[in-house]
Amino acid sequence: MESSFDRRQVLGLACGAVISPWLRPIPELRSPMPPPLFEISLAQWSLHRALQKKEIDNLDFPRVAKETYGIAAIEYVNSFFKDKAEDAAYLKDLKKRSDDLGVRTLLIMCDGEGHLGDPDAKARATAIDRHKKWVTAAKSLGGHSIRVNAHSSGTYEEQLELAADGLRRLAEFADPHGINVIVENHGGLSSSGAWLSGVMKKAAHPRVGTLPDFGNFNLGNGKSYDRYLGVEELMPFAKAVSAKSHEFDEGGNEVHTDYTKMMRIVLAAGYHGFVGIEYEGSKHSEAEGIKLTKALLERVRALLTVK
Repeated sequence: MESSFDRRQVLGLACGAVISPWLRPIPELRSPMPPPLFEISLAQWSLHRALQKKEIDNLDFPRVAKETYGIAAIEYVNSFFKDKAEDAAYLKDLKKRSDDLGVRTLLIMCDGEGHLGDPDAKARATAIDRHKKWVTAAKSLGGHSIRVNAHSSGTYEEQLELAADGLRRLAEFADPHGINVIVENHGGLSSSGAWLSGVMKKAAHPRVGTLPDFGNFNLGNGKSYDRYLGVEELMPFAKAVSAKSHEFDEGGNEVHTDYTKMMRIVLAAGYHGFVGIEYEGSKHSEAEGIKLTKALLERVRALLTVK
């Protein structure tokens, strides 16, 4: 009696059973993409003229960063919402705007709240108290730090002791909130990498750190500190980095700072976090300055990634 299957059907089934596993597409094996050497954020001071002229509002900053510059991490400056530090509704609105855009708040740069290294004990305590509201504001916005100043007066050693005291006491308040207290080289002795790194060692608190700025090394009286040495000295304590820029040549390079050299110093310290664009020049518009700085950082990142 003949089978209901003919020879072609039998051969087809046999071949299919044997061959089909080999004919199935093999999933493409891809190694996970390595994380970038560093990421790029935008410091609000880059737009200080537009903000001061009311061309944009502080509430617009997350949108402008993302939609105009393609940057999804931002650093606020307290002077642009000075009366809103304790306004819960305002901070909630600001955070929602950021969250809706997928923009991350990193820190708030704080000025005008007194000297944390004031030689007068009462004034120093007042300055510490006045900074506390920015700690809680940074927490509300989802940030990791507030940037403060380490201004003081007296001898080199006296100022070191006083600044360390103010920073440590503020950090003790900030610690339960999960917020760091970081210091930028910002004129005077704070622009000395040796002095500010000494302050860090004296403060000796895990929440106290630095925000090395590529360009703020003016010691006063016509003197300046070597910017590359200064950044190298501050990087062991860095919790953020500020890529200060002022002017660019025709090749898109910053004329005052060798970004490749500077970023090698940053990376050699093991830092792979955010590097904040802070354009402060006048030769280019704010928009041009931001875009030029971003392009330069991206070019340097690609160069150092290949090497």
